[in-house]
Amino acid sequence: MKITFEERQLMSLYNTGTRTGLIAALEEMRGYLAADETELRELTDSAIAKLRGMSDAEYDALDLFPDFEKEDMDAE
Repeated sequence: MKITFEERQLMSLYNTGTRTGLIAALEEMRGYLAADETELRELTDSAIAKLRGMSDAEYDALDLFPDFEKEDMDAE
């Protein structure tokens, strides 16, 4: 299952450390979206569907924690 860059970014922002926790956080956030935020709603729905379709082991293999040290070094 391919996770897009946008989905990975969204998952990183709302990551709670567990697959089920992330699903819950995304579902909660989705409830606050305005009716005209269709693109973010579709992205959220896609991310949730992919999270539901994977195992906890597959989730654990995702790199949802950005490497800030590497990003700092790239900026120098």
